[in-house]
Formats: sequence, structure tokens, C-alpha cells
Amino acid sequence: MKDLEVILCDGENYKVEFKENADKSLASEVCAFANASGGRIFVGVNDKGEIIGTDISNVARSRIQDTINQIDPKLNVSLSIHKNIIIITVPDGNNKPYSCAKGFYLRSGPNSQKLERNSIIDFLQSEGKTHYDSVVNKKFLVKDNFNKTAFEIFLQKANISNILPFEATLINLGCAEYIGKKLFFTNAGALFFRDNSNDIFYEYANVTCALYKGINKVDIIDAKDLNDGIVENIDNAVAFLKRHLNVRYEIKTLQRKNILEIPETALREAVTNAVCHRDYFEIGARVMVEIFDDRVEISNPGGVPKGITKENFGSLSITRNSVIASLLHRIHYIEKMGTGIERIKKDMREVKQ
Repeated sequence: MKDLEVILCDGENYKVEFKENADKSLASEVCAFANASGGRIFVGVNDKGEIIGTDISNVARSRIQDTINQIDPKLNVSLSIHKNIIIITVPDGNNKPYSCAKGFYLRSGPNSQKLERNSIIDFLQSEGKTHYDSVVNKKFLVKDNFNKTAFEIFLQKANISNILPFEATLINLGCAEYIGKKLFFTNAGALFFRDNSNDIFYEYANVTCALYKGINKVDIIDAKDLNDGIVENIDNAVAFLKRHLNVRYEIKTLQRKNILEIPETALREAVTNAVCHRDYFEIGARVMVEIFDDRVEISNPGGVPKGITKENFGSLSITRNSVIASLLHRIHYIEKMGTGIERIKKDMREVKQ
């Protein structure tokens, strides 16, 4: 009773909801808690935290359970009685996302909010339930869109023997899947091995390079949109940087050594990570490679993946696009050890010396 008094006094919050009765909104409230971190619903309590009581008969409890059973996938909740109120304890769901007849709901502060399309995508991504690169893209049949040259170059870089039919290799790499008897690219496969890449599919997967005069985005001296496959975009972005950055010459032997003001290894690492870990669900944005008089900025759409914090940034390896990361790892463009940031710092320290 003392615990209940404290809860009623504190009011509704992220883990607590008051309801006067088990109305039609109960399913969405349970769904919202399950998609968040769990919580408790107190039926028979008004918004002011006052106990007004509710029907606690077996029939009433059975109706509540029937309502909860509408949630998909099935969710085990517990019902308990305290005097004349019903307490519904909702666990932090292990099989997110959960939905009810009205849609998907998520707890946000003291409220339950319905998720719209983009919010559902963000939620699925944050929970690791869906990845852009592994989704089959039904727009692109492999037989009609296969870039044989890009595929063969990839096999050489990855040291993969070309003894299997290319269809089998694409499937093994996570780049294609059969739907019925038709073989379609996954989004990763299309980004690496699709022909005719200069079209709308790549419009939001491009890399934009720009050289500015001064330290602000005002006067553009040179700009280039890169709209080839992922590997070509990385290589061409690095080439753009090398073309416009300052070079100093060091002559200690018979051969002259050209030294970029920013090491090429650091630039390549940054560009590759930006392309690999961008949020490809963000259609209206792209990877940017920008050169100013006093700096280089390399940015991509999407925040850091779930699990990355300020403290472990640069030491923990969590990828947003696992298939893309695997393909780049095979051709030695990235490591899977979370060492990229430290390598950039190391290269920058060495060039300053």
C-alpha cells in the first residue's frame, strides 16, 4: 500500500499509466510499454492519481486478457488485484516491434505515441530488426542489371576464386536472393554490382565532393557528384581530396616523396566509414566530402548506431549496414575491429611530427 501511495503521488511517467477503466485504448498502451522498457498500467485510477476503482470480476479480467491477446506478436503480461484496482505489469518485450489493431505505439515520457512510417523505420533500425543493405530490392533483377566488370574487380580485390556461377557467389555474399525463380539484388548488391548506376536509385546514395574558397560554404571552386557503385565512389572521393589538398615534397633519397597535408590513409578511412555506416533510409541526404581553406569535413546522414556512446566511440565496432561492411572488409577497405578512428588519429599525429 505504501508503494502504491508513492506511485499515485508521483503520477504518470515513462513506466506508469493510469486508466479509469479498461477501454479500447488499453491494447495500444500495453503495446507502447512493450516496445519501450516495460511498465505498469493501473486500471481504476484517474489522471489525478485518485483511486476510483474498477470491475475486478473474473469476467472483467478475462476481457482485459482478450484485449491484450490482440497484440502481435503474443506478449505475456501479468494481472494482479489490489483492493478494487487492476495492475497490469507489461515486460520490456523481447520480440519487438509489437503492434495492435490501431498500429504501432511507443512510450515517450508519460504518453504513448503512435508511430508513423518513418518513425517505425527508425525504431526497427534502432532495435536492429531491419537493415537497409540486406533488404531484397524487387526493382532490380540480377539478369537485367548485372555489372560484370565491377563484380570481377571485386573478386580480384577480395581474392575470391571465380569458380562458382556468379549467381551463387552473389547469394553467398548477401547481394542477391531468389524470390520464386527470379534472382533479385539486395540493396547492398545493387550498390556494389548493379549496372547503369547513373539513375534515381543511386541519387540518394551518391557522394558529393566540394572545394570552397575560404572557410564558409559560399564560393564553390570545384564540385563533383559521384554516382557510381560504392567502391568507385570511395576511390573517386579520395582522388578528389588528393587533387585539391596541399602537398609538400620531401627529398631524402634519390626519389622525391610527396606528402599530403592530411595523410591519404586517414582520408580513405574517413570516407570509407562515412559511406559504409551512413543511414541509407535517409533518402534526402548524402555523404558529403568538403574542403575548406582550414579543414576537411566528411559527413554522412544518420547518427551513431545504437550502442555507441561518447566514451566507447572509436573503440567499439557496431555497424549499421552489416552486408556493406562485410563486403568492404573482404576487399580490405575496412577492419572489423573498431580501430578506424584510432588509425586516423595515429596518422594525423605522425604527419604533425
